[in-house]
Amino acid sequence: MLTKKEQRLRRSRQTRLRIAQQGVARLTVNRTNLHIYASVISGDGSQVLAAASTAEAEVRQSLGGAGKGGNVAAAQTIGRRIAEKAKAAGVEKVAFDRAGFAYHGRVKALAEAAREAGLQF
Repeated sequence: MLTKKEQRLRRSRQTRLRIAQQGVARLTVNRTNLHIYASVISGDGSQVLAAASTAEAEVRQSLGGAGKGGNVAAAQTIGRRIAEKAKAAGVEKVAFDRAGFAYHGRVKALAEAAREAGLQF
């Protein structure tokens, strides 16, 4: 029997293969109980073009200290932040890689905030 993490990674594999065939930059999301992380990875998968997370010092201060990174408001902040950083790196279009997480709650909030901030996917 697969563990919960193995099930999530199995779900993510197919998406990663499909995105790799498209050859576009991908916006990946990782979610833990305490934090949410987002990064834009180049089309060939060789380098990280932009990254944002609730673990960053200035983000934690704006959210109100430690332990506030695991909610929808924090995810929206990271969505806007990753969109700004990606645009600064010259990336307008990305493929959304939710890494096997359900498109719901914090993952959905991050994606919608990134779209509103001007990232296309």
